[in-house]
Amino acid sequence: MSHPHTHLRTGTPPARAGAADWRAWSQAWTQHVPLLTGRTDLTVLVAPGAAGDAPECFYPDLNRIEVDATYIAERPDITDPAKARHKRLVPTGYGLLVHGAAHAAHSRWATPPGTPPILAAVADMLEESRAEGRQRARRRGDRRWLRHVVKTLLDPDDAAVDDAWHAGQLAALLLARVDARIVTRTDVRPVRAAVTGVLGRKRLRQLRDIWREAHTCDDADADTMIALARRWCQVLGIDPDQQYDAPVPDAGLFPGRLAAALVDYLAVAAGVTPAEYAAALLAHRHSPSEEWDRTDPTEQEHRAARDLANRLRQARTRHPEPGRRPSTIPPGRLRTRHAITAEAQIAAGQMPTAAPWQQRAQLPPEKPRLHLAILVDLSGSMGRYTEAMSSAAWIFANAARRADATTTTIGFGDRTTVLVPPRTYPRQVMHMRTGLATATFPEAVKVADQLLDLRHGRTLRMLAVVSDGYLDDIPAGQHLVTTLHRAGCAVLWLHPADPPTGGEPTDPNQVWGHTFTHATTLTVTDPTEAIAAIADAAVTALAQA
Repeated sequence: MSHPHTHLRTGTPPARAGAADWRAWSQAWTQHVPLLTGRTDLTVLVAPGAAGDAPECFYPDLNRIEVDATYIAERPDITDPAKARHKRLVPTGYGLLVHGAAHAAHSRWATPPGTPPILAAVADMLEESRAEGRQRARRRGDRRWLRHVVKTLLDPDDAAVDDAWHAGQLAALLLARVDARIVTRTDVRPVRAAVTGVLGRKRLRQLRDIWREAHTCDDADADTMIALARRWCQVLGIDPDQQYDAPVPDAGLFPGRLAAALVDYLAVAAGVTPAEYAAALLAHRHSPSEEWDRTDPTEQEHRAARDLANRLRQARTRHPEPGRRPSTIPPGRLRTRHAITAEAQIAAGQMPTAAPWQQRAQLPPEKPRLHLAILVDLSGSMGRYTEAMSSAAWIFANAARRADATTTTIGFGDRTTVLVPPRTYPRQVMHMRTGLATATFPEAVKVADQLLDLRHGRTLRMLAVVSDGYLDDIPAGQHLVTTLHRAGCAVLWLHPADPPTGGEPTDPNQVWGHTFTHATTLTVTDPTEAIAAIADAAVTALAQA
């Protein structure tokens, strides 16, 4: 999803493929937009991929609003855009048009030249709720559509980590819309609690004063908007003259309460549970490529899955035999001979020494469920391992079904790919392909944590990484590994014994064979040895649990 600054753009956008199929929509909305904006010089373009990486955007220099057709429907014949009732059938798409219209009608200011990017970013965030609030005040009926589309304009990445900047960003993009009367206080109650937990009540009140003042700014008052952005940075402890660019999230930190609260809000807005929303988001972002081959599993793979399942079941059910001890009182099993002896001793006036009851020691608690995440390096230097690890993904997933375990296999390289999600049992083996980079290792660890909750819970948690350690961001990766280790998640790192071909790495942050602390590192000579090492580690962890 896009940052708010992508909703207002300068320059000339590229031609959009598929625009001809949606020409009727562009024409109908171009005729309709004067009603929304009060302007007669605007055009609307509807096409798949329009607005760049945003759902919609407004080009002030071209007087054009662009709306990505993928947020309307898969096909343009879903309804007739020239008829008024069409908006009820495509509320998200129409809400994007209204949002673009709000910018076209009320975002009449431009960032002054030489403004630090961090101030421009804050001003753009404040402009979101300001423009929508002005649109609602002028056309009250548009609140319905703006309220509906808020979930499309927000993304969990807007609250990537729990720091002051991202808490302020979430406050500007969502909490400020309460004062703009787009959403209600009830809607954002969990988000407000999370933002307050990060910023504190005092700083949040100061930020609210700023965005409420922004709502009163004139449509063309750029100087006041930039001045308010500077005050915003000062409240957050940021000096825009020293920190020129907007902060980026620390790749070595896991998402926290801000992201969880935002996901809850977006799930409610979409009418699904948070788990369903997170699953849909993961499927959208990290699904395997359609170009990857799929084949039926071989008999050897079926046998390997059965053998691994048997080993995991035995490790899970293997307990010391509970001991037995005699007792003079129940509960327990009555031993008739000893009961008779005790009665005879009592009849003879003796102190009974016989113990007529036999008790078993309490059974040990059930062993925790195994949560195992396997991360596979898909860079070019790991090409020899991808075929075997593709087979391993199928084997572990199907073994987990029989052994009361939960596994997932994730590839990382140019992008993060969830090869086998948890609690799914693929019918076919999907063959991964290598790429050129390992830039997404930190993201892959975070996805594994999101899928299996590696930092929390009473489960037996384990992360296995098959990689030569030739990574793009080793410090961030180390921080994540350390966090998992301290949370009780075991980390197993499997290094190939042979160095990558193609020469030595030149980037000082990329070191082949880098050994991570707080991880158990093993050197393997072939792919099958890596599979066996992961299986042995999982079985051993279960047996010792």
